[in-house]
Amino acid sequence: MISFTDKIREKFLQVILLVVCFSSSIPVSSSIAAAPHALRHVGIDYANFVIPGPDGVKGLDVELIQLFAKHLGLAYEWVPASWSNVFASLPKKGDLIANGLTILPAREQLVVFSRPTFPTGVWLVAKADSHMKPILPSGDIIQDVERVKRTLKGHSVLSMKNTCLDSTLYGLDAYGAEIRTFEDSENLDDMAIALLDGAAEATLLDIPDALIALEKWPGEIKVIGPVSEYQKMGVAFSKENPELLEKFNAFFKELWRSGEYRNMVEKYYPTVFLYFEDFFTID
Repeated sequence: MISFTDKIREKFLQVILLVVCFSSSIPVSSSIAAAPHALRHVGIDYANFVIPGPDGVKGLDVELIQLFAKHLGLAYEWVPASWSNVFASLPKKGDLIANGLTILPAREQLVVFSRPTFPTGVWLVAKADSHMKPILPSGDIIQDVERVKRTLKGHSVLSMKNTCLDSTLYGLDAYGAEIRTFEDSENLDDMAIALLDGAAEATLLDIPDALIALEKWPGEIKVIGPVSEYQKMGVAFSKENPELLEKFNAFFKELWRSGEYRNMVEKYYPTVFLYFEDFFTID
């Protein structure tokens, strides 16, 4: 005979099973299940945008994304990458890429960029004792680029494949330049050092890196002139996450208008305003 106590225990177990089965059948919102606890910042060690060190990572883009994470109410997570894998990192390993990333047509096939965050371009830089002579700027960037390219015949130039310093992007071969591919590392910062070590007569450098090199080695290098028209940098997002891009653009717009972003730029690139004041006065 089943006792009254046993009947109560049996009913209690049936209720528990019913609750478990019912709750397991309720669909869970994918957005809630996938809600991130941290904003994952993918980036490459580059110039003053991303500077890894023993005490952590810092730099202009690091501060920018840390502020964005705080704006979203998320923790910040740094995800280091290299030029060979940075674009493949989205969206599985990271939420965005920010390391002074030049907006190029080929890259726009892979990711979607934010509104421009920094001005850039590519300069031809040589050692100070080189026979190559800087051009006198005409005020017409297209004309200046052509004049620089015409000085290249017979001169060796460092280039790095699959980056914004890839000579094929600017057709330098057609002007008789001896292109030397830099393969010692994937760090664009190392190209200025290689130039000083005699790896070539000149090197391609994007403007932010060239500004740092001019400060770091005063009197040892000189700018011959531009090999590209003016370019812009931005933060890259996965095409699968347009909502995050929209949130960043709105956040950056307010950061820009408040003057806080300009203060951040002055901290890492104080001389950029000598060349691109107009960029930073655009609303």
